[in-house]
Amino acid sequence: MWLRLKRVYQAFLPHRARPDDAWALSELRVEEAHLYQAMDPRDREHAVRVAQRLLERYPEAPSFVVRAALLHDCGKALRPYRPLERILSGLVPLEVPIEPLQKGLLGAWQIRQHHPEYGAARILDPEVAQLVREHHQPQSLWAQRLREVDEAF
Repeated sequence: MWLRLKRVYQAFLPHRARPDDAWALSELRVEEAHLYQAMDPRDREHAVRVAQRLLERYPEAPSFVVRAALLHDCGKALRPYRPLERILSGLVPLEVPIEPLQKGLLGAWQIRQHHPEYGAARILDPEVAQLVREHHQPQSLWAQRLREVDEAF
């Protein structure tokens, strides 16, 4: 419960996010860096925490896994994803089609539900794209580990 309250609080304070962009960019390939940099600062901070925790737990993690951890939420950057939209789409489950991407609240639900697919479609490396695509419904060991770490934040 504390984690949820903290996330609600942080949703309204993007200026307080302090992602370690230098570290993240040193881990990413050039073609992946623009996807990371397009993310909201809160999502970048979360991504860095997930990637670093993943490395703490699994120091043998290959580069593509660390890069997937850094990009697992990059699909949220397709459209503005405002604080109230983040909260409402998280509280009220709603099944929505993946396309066409809508504006307003319906678009927020689409981003919430389909961001793994949106992100994976933009990633060139097939191994990274597959982990990003699977991070909510893991089908491989590394996707399962990524989800476990992601859920801790």
